[in-house]
Amino acid sequence: MELLLFILPVFFALSVLIVPKSGVRAYGIIGSLAVLGVVIACMMQYNNDGTVHLFANKSWIAGITLSFGYDGISLVMLLLTAVLVPLVLVSNFKNELAENRLFTSMVFFMQLGLIGVFISMDGLWFYVFWEITLIPIFLISWWFGAPERKAALMKFFIYTFVGSLAMLAALIGIKVNAASFYIEDLKAVVFTSKAACWLALGFFLAFAIKIPIFPFHTWQPDTYTKSPMAGTMLLSGIMLKMALYGMIRWMIPLFPEAMSCLQYPVIVLATIGVVYGAIIAIKQKDMKRVFAFASMSHVGLIAAAIMTWDFDALSGSMVQIVNHGLVAVGLFLAVEIIERRTGTRNLADLGGYAKQAPKFAFWFAVLAFASVSVPLTSGFIGEFLMLKGIVSFDMIIGIIAGTTLIFGAVYTFRAYQLSMFGPVTRSEFPDLHWSELIVLAIIILAVVILGVYPAAITDFVNPSLKIVLQTLSTPSGL
Repeated sequence: MELLLFILPVFFALSVLIVPKSGVRAYGIIGSLAVLGVVIACMMQYNNDGTVHLFANKSWIAGITLSFGYDGISLVMLLLTAVLVPLVLVSNFKNELAENRLFTSMVFFMQLGLIGVFISMDGLWFYVFWEITLIPIFLISWWFGAPERKAALMKFFIYTFVGSLAMLAALIGIKVNAASFYIEDLKAVVFTSKAACWLALGFFLAFAIKIPIFPFHTWQPDTYTKSPMAGTMLLSGIMLKMALYGMIRWMIPLFPEAMSCLQYPVIVLATIGVVYGAIIAIKQKDMKRVFAFASMSHVGLIAAAIMTWDFDALSGSMVQIVNHGLVAVGLFLAVEIIERRTGTRNLADLGGYAKQAPKFAFWFAVLAFASVSVPLTSGFIGEFLMLKGIVSFDMIIGIIAGTTLIFGAVYTFRAYQLSMFGPVTRSEFPDLHWSELIVLAIIILAVVILGVYPAAITDFVNPSLKIVLQTLSTPSGL
């Protein structure tokens, strides 16, 4: 059954190219729901003891193995991917883009790459699928983005490609001393602290660019702004989560000896990004750029929490990864709804839509509260656990990182107030279409359920996190 995780995205990516144009919308949604069904089936049959369930583990050629499997961490990432892809497709149901065969095909190819990243237990396959994700998102943004998109997308491509090459070089550097690229063989290699730091930097560069962590973020705002909204949703909601997952699964477990030299600098850089992204978000006039910088701030906090390598912080990070994926897609959908009806994202030209579209105003308000992590939303427990771990690591850094709670409320409610209240700027602003309402309702429902019962995530990932944490229990080579 697990092979369907590969087969279904490829099948739908190719078969949608011959589907009549009128049926592309429905076909894409059906295909994405089929993948979701397989992921749910895998979760139901998984014995949640924290170990990796390998459904393929064979030697292949030149030290490359066909090793694929999943544990609780992988399954949560797979579920997030499988949920967000149909939500992205449904949210674009009214757009002409939704009936474009190439767009839908690229979405499925991107889903294939994401699935491969989360279930690869061989370093080289992890790299291959990591690179596969870059191609469809680049093409989606290149083909369907804003007219002035090319310079921003070339910068995005070069940044991410260079980072990926650094990761490949580091992988080859480990393999020189390992029996194969299988993750357990790579973990078995012991390095001096100096060698581990240099090799870990290769992984860190790839992940820091993708997240992005300050100062590797310069590609992000323009790419998010110039991409079509569906592309921005895929980038912020799912794609950057690969790097956060990679830190937990690969970077730290492969190089425990490097924590002595990397931990503090990475946490400091991530914390700088938290504050910098939030302050810049407050100053933005383009609503899409507000949430682009906000995304940088939120994921910077997740990266800092992961690097503390504290159990509670890691558990909170997994909750926040899911929360951010859901909320980011919802916020960018809200921006798309406004731009689609008004033709602008400039906050100075918006206002008064709460009177004309009360349903949209309500769901957007709930989404805004979820974004600032109020109690009874999934972001609350996630940020609480992460900040607890960061404060335990360093109180000063924790206090600085905690300013995101204040800044986040400022830029989020500023964007909401300027767009929803004040003088009415348009004579007509249609309320939510059924497809938009469904997506917003599902996102809010999920955020509230996870806020009331975060154990749905923490109980599932904690056994796996405990095993991963053992990586640093007896570090060698220091």
